Amino acid sequence: MKQAQATGSAAAGFDPLRPTLLRVAYRMLGSVADAEDVVQEAFIRWMKADRAEVRSPEAFLRRTVTRLCLDQLKSARHRRETYVGPWLPDPIVKEEEGAEDVTLPLMLALERLSPLERAAFLLHDVFGLPFEEVASTIGRDAAACRQLAARARGHVREARPRYRLESQRGLELAEAFFAASRSGDLTSLGALLASDVSLHADGGGKRPAVPRPVLGHGEVMRVHEGLAVFFRKAPSLLIRTGFINGLPGFVTREADGELQTTAFEIEDGRIAAIYVVRNPDKLRHLH
Repeated sequence: MKQAQATGSAAAGFDPLRPTLLRVAYRMLGSVADAEDVVQEAFIRWMKADRAEVRSPEAFLRRTVTRLCLDQLKSARHRRETYVGPWLPDPIVKEEEGAEDVTLPLMLALERLSPLERAAFLLHDVFGLPFEEVASTIGRDAAACRQLAARARGHVREARPRYRLESQRGLELAEAFFAASRSGDLTSLGALLASDVSLHADGGGKRPAVPRPVLGHGEVMRVHEGLAVFFRKAPSLLIRTGFINGLPGFVTREADGELQTTAFEIEDGRIAAIYVVRNPDKLRHLH
């Protein structure tokens, strides 16, 4: 009985903060499953803590989650080095665009940062924490945290959208891409793509995907010429359009029965980058 009461008391303080903690963990790790594991471990530590002595549960739990993520990133870096093909973050799909603070291109830019740079940038620039709190969270002084965030900002500046695309226009381009790519209308498909378009596909070695980024209009069109033949024999089913990590895109069920997400970075009204997630491990949370 006392154990149940203790668990209920801990959950009462923890559950309202869970969505924020998941956002921190996911943006640090790029994995839904890993973020959920980290937040669950933070809850276990919260249960064991002397909660009466904790002045700010949110700060305590954010610090716990961030430090767990930093530990996780050490092993994640090795996993990324041995990952088969391009790595993309797990797709988060929303019906509405909303105010997405970290888009897919920005998450990829964060991958190039050290774990501490990533933490300092996310906590200060994205979640709005003062550097004094960032310092206590990651175990560095405030001046060092300012330097970490500044270095990170320099690396990710190019990943910020240069202008905001009108939401409906983004969805229209996604729908047009689906129609043209699946029907084999290569003329219409080519007209949607920027001259320097790139294609990134994450199969994780578990489903077929291009083994490295495909760069340039001609090369991307060659890939889709081959896919057009395949889609005529084995069409894919459009499940929904929406926003995938802040970018317009769609979810499909492919001929092998598995889900797939396709997201588009758009510049000057044309598709500048295509991001396809096919690894089933990264799509389980969408079922």
